[in-house]
Amino acid sequence: MKNHALFFDLIFIKRSFISFWIFILLLSSQLFSQDQDKRITKADQSFTAFAYIDARAIYLDVAQQGYSSQNLYAKLADSFYFTGDLEDSVEWYEKLIQTYSQDLDPEYLFRYAQSLKSVERYKEADDIMDQFYTITGNDKRAKSFIEKRNYLDFIEMQSGKFDVFTLTINSKNSEYAPSFNNKNQIVFASSRGKSTKDSKLHKWNKMPFLDIYSSNIKEDQITLEEPVKLKGKINTKFHESSTSFSKDGKTVYFSRNNYTNNKLGANKRGIVLLKLYKATLKNGIWTDIVELPFSSDDYSVSHPSLSADGTKLYFASDMPGTLGQSDLFVVDVFGDGTYGEPKNLGNHINTEGRETFPYISDSGRLYFSSDGHVGLGGLDIFVAVPNESGFSNAFNVGKPVNSSKDDFTFVLNEDTKIGYFASNRKGGKGNDDIYSFKQVEELITSCMQYIEGTITDSATGEPLIRTDIIVLDNSGNILHQAVSDVKGKYKIKVPCDASYVIRAELENFIPKEVTLETTDVFEFIHNLPISLTNINSEKILSSTFKINVGDDLSKVLQLDPIYFDLDDAKINPQAEVELQKIISAMNKYPKLKIEVRSHTDSRSSYWYNKKLSVKRMRATVQYIIEKGGINWRRIRGRAYGERRLINNCTDDVPCTEEQHQENRRSEFIVRKIN
Repeated sequence: MKNHALFFDLIFIKRSFISFWIFILLLSSQLFSQDQDKRITKADQSFTAFAYIDARAIYLDVAQQGYSSQNLYAKLADSFYFTGDLEDSVEWYEKLIQTYSQDLDPEYLFRYAQSLKSVERYKEADDIMDQFYTITGNDKRAKSFIEKRNYLDFIEMQSGKFDVFTLTINSKNSEYAPSFNNKNQIVFASSRGKSTKDSKLHKWNKMPFLDIYSSNIKEDQITLEEPVKLKGKINTKFHESSTSFSKDGKTVYFSRNNYTNNKLGANKRGIVLLKLYKATLKNGIWTDIVELPFSSDDYSVSHPSLSADGTKLYFASDMPGTLGQSDLFVVDVFGDGTYGEPKNLGNHINTEGRETFPYISDSGRLYFSSDGHVGLGGLDIFVAVPNESGFSNAFNVGKPVNSSKDDFTFVLNEDTKIGYFASNRKGGKGNDDIYSFKQVEELITSCMQYIEGTITDSATGEPLIRTDIIVLDNSGNILHQAVSDVKGKYKIKVPCDASYVIRAELENFIPKEVTLETTDVFEFIHNLPISLTNINSEKILSSTFKINVGDDLSKVLQLDPIYFDLDDAKINPQAEVELQKIISAMNKYPKLKIEVRSHTDSRSSYWYNKKLSVKRMRATVQYIIEKGGINWRRIRGRAYGERRLINNCTDDVPCTEEQHQENRRSEFIVRKIN
């Protein structure tokens, strides 16, 4: 009994001991959790202040100790993403989406897709973009992806149009934002010669602040001499970058941290943003630094590019009216030194993502970097050509200029075809490096397709040379013309997403028309062979046809209706094809005589329609006589105006355009056969 009691005492002691340690462990866990929450709060403060490197160090340490939360994974992934380390962001976006998929901001799906592209996992990136489209729908980036699912095929077609070269001017730090001045130099931003230990570092990426340098371009136009820092007050202890020069080289626009008159400015949250400045060259020194009036403490304005005539300044900003994280804008530059109101370049150019680093070439082409348009990953470089509404859609410039990393600050001398750009791709010396290139082939800057084929004789199969190939729009307007070669082959280039009529004409053959609709697939080839029938061929009008006086030849020969456009008496291309068959029949039967009857619809007045039908009748008769060589005595005409409508489309009855067109017709009535 005593031993039994002792046994229970031991159980009690053991249970108490376990309970004690459970309590200690729970307390420790709670204290650990509270400590980690404090550390994450501190990291969040650094993240909000754009001190991503400081924030990342804390987030990583907390994550590696086993702590997890949606906020932790999101901020950790973003801290890599926003500093251009997309490759390292993949792991954390992956954990975020796999663990906390419900009620997640879809923007994380987009960033995850971009990050997957940076490691060339394009199939997975496309699957994520499908999810992004399903959730967002109207997001331009999502719609662009859906509309251009073959974007990798297009980029391959666009690729190889530049030869890219490394440069010796790059350092272990950052070099980017090249621009041309009027002294056969490029001017660029660099943090060269500054130690990350001894220099003042930028909180964003823990890199030294940038200054502006120039470098002479050597005779080969590709390599550069040792850089020197620009003279004057243009460089400060803060960031300067992204220059653009006037043609005479006396004025430069550039980006700088908000530092005006030796005073550092910040927004209400204490963040120092970017502004645009202008400087003037006097005796070889840059002076008279002036802040541009549309800069602000509350948003960034940066990356200037001046048009060739100096009347427009393009730049990037997140000012009010921005569609995405940053957009491209343009402002008028007046002769008196004042400026117009900044204008957003619109949704052909700007997306919900980042559009930045514009460069306007001498011909007016706009080159810029974007992660919102479909590309290879990170920032890609795009080109848009000027048109009536501003600029065309953006076209990726392809590899090797673009890569799976960030590619940006593209400039091109269109005379020499030599240019420069920056990238953080692997194989460089530093964080960002400048590369030179030579353009060896023109870029694809419009969606075009090709129509090609062989013209043959329908009876013999022999190729027909010097056949006229005419491309018309739906209104009968001639858009393109070509002639078949010695093998009967032709090839015509036409824009995408349109309907065309392809017409083949050759003397002694009946013209033929084929309709074709192009798609939105870049550089697609439509194979369109066309066979023509000789006028003297038995197939045109077989002797088995029974023709009686009073018959309408258009019905006997099963012609397509010959219609006229509204208020028009012109023989259109579709009508010509059918009239050639009438001519062929009259050649086949030399004694055949016909009466051409012309009709109009009921719209307009009775006498106007009578007059119009006379014009149409005469145009038809004249065509048969002149084009077919038919004796005028064998053909006569009558004009009925609106008197013989074949449907109920009178002035009092609403009808469709197609119904009215049924009345605008010609008939070919047999008067005599033998």
